[in-house]
Amino acid sequence: MSRVDLAHVETWLFDLDNTLYPAECEFMALIEGRMTDFMERTKGLPRAEARAIQTRYYLEHGTTLAGLMAHHGIHPKAFLDEVHDVSMDRLTPDPALQAAVAALPGRRLVFTNGSMGHAERVLNHLGLAHLMEDVFAIETADYLPKPAMATFEKMVTRHALSSPVTAFFEDSEKNLAPAAQLGMTTVLVGAHAAASTADFVHHRTHDLAGFLTSARLKDIVR
Repeated sequence: MSRVDLAHVETWLFDLDNTLYPAECEFMALIEGRMTDFMERTKGLPRAEARAIQTRYYLEHGTTLAGLMAHHGIHPKAFLDEVHDVSMDRLTPDPALQAAVAALPGRRLVFTNGSMGHAERVLNHLGLAHLMEDVFAIETADYLPKPAMATFEKMVTRHALSSPVTAFFEDSEKNLAPAAQLGMTTVLVGAHAAASTADFVHHRTHDLAGFLTSARLKDIVR
């Protein structure tokens, strides 16, 4: 892994799901299954149709929840509480990632389309909660998900971020576009990252802990 120069970075902004843990553990598959259950039950749809609509809402609105709110008037808290009520057994704390995040100079924040309760559960389970200054969750965004620019701007304002010295780590390519537009350094995370050719993706890694550990950081000689 080549050494990346991140010596300018003072704020480290992390997506949560499939970023601070590997997508290969399929933890999100449990949540997606609960979303399908919710749509199948509340809308009286066959499962295949419920799943297709769920996917379409995600693609068109950024999250399934945003589509359900727009088209069906779903109450967000009931939905979020139900779909995030899943076992944590598939998530394994990663000591290497814990150490890499702890070594980062400056502020560390989480920016997620998930709920606050979900973020707190996952971060605590992964042993990362005490390393993060705050979480900007979907409730904080008034349920307008990434990649909406208004949500990015709200997050920047809320935490008084300076975009030129902020790095944003995400598994979703489309969610990096607004960050780059604002002037942040963007890092696409996951096994799929190497295949990305988007010019708004500045760095790519399949190994977040290794990427952070090998990077050149502010005021640290490595």
